[in-house]
Amino acid sequence: MRAEQLTDPITFHGEGPVFAQSWGGLRLVDLFAGDVLSLAADGTVTRRHVDSIAAALRPRVGGGAVIALERGFALEDADGTLTRLPEVWADPSVRMNDGGGAPDGSFYCGSMAYDQRTGAGSLYRLSPDGSVELALADVTISNGLAWSPDGSLAYYNDTPTGRIGVFDWAPETGLTGLRPFVDIPSADGYPDGLTVDSEGGVWVALYAGGAVRRYSPEGTLDEVIEVAAQRVTACTFGGDDLRRLYITTSREGLAPGEDPLAGSVFTVTPGVAGLAEAPFAG
Repeated sequence: MRAEQLTDPITFHGEGPVFAQSWGGLRLVDLFAGDVLSLAADGTVTRRHVDSIAAALRPRVGGGAVIALERGFALEDADGTLTRLPEVWADPSVRMNDGGGAPDGSFYCGSMAYDQRTGAGSLYRLSPDGSVELALADVTISNGLAWSPDGSLAYYNDTPTGRIGVFDWAPETGLTGLRPFVDIPSADGYPDGLTVDSEGGVWVALYAGGAVRRYSPEGTLDEVIEVAAQRVTACTFGGDDLRRLYITTSREGLAPGEDPLAGSVFTVTPGVAGLAEAPFAG
């Protein structure tokens, strides 16, 4: 299958697409611009600047969003009021990168060093009460966290490993037992953002691979979506029936005129429905 271009290049480093009915559609981030973008059904794009980095976001139960900033989190109310929570760390060489909403209403988000040095990143859990705890240390580029339909598994990428990993998950224990799910050869691209469909299939964006792949719950490759931009960063299901896959891309590291559609949002209807995003309960 081949994805269709939905927008012009609207981001430098598009990431973290999320669809929520409470927002009236799709949101994504232009990470290094520190902006959250909203894409309306008529194609109109609006932009809101939130910080030096806008890394990831998820809807909140009462409306608005939880947003990962450079070194911590912010809560957006339904009326747009933005409240920044205390910074999680002080080191300016490390930033937030990607995350996902857990079935218990918490929000996990991981970090990485700007220079991508090995082991400088971590994965954090933001509880609904606003407290933050370390969930995983010694990662390099924390990416792509999404849960299985029954909530018992969570799929996760530390991008330079070239591997999709999988955790066990339960509200009482959190993320445990990280182990390999799928290994992806570097010639095919690097696992970036991911999402899970209603059948338990894992869809992963391949940075420098120009594609999104679907792996069955058993880890078998069973679908490839070609994307007309090489730096594919993330994907999510949306639309009223959650059957439309939205795909973000990046211009990071490209020369002017190189890979001209990079930074666009793409879309495809692959014949399976996604899962509604678990909202943050805080």
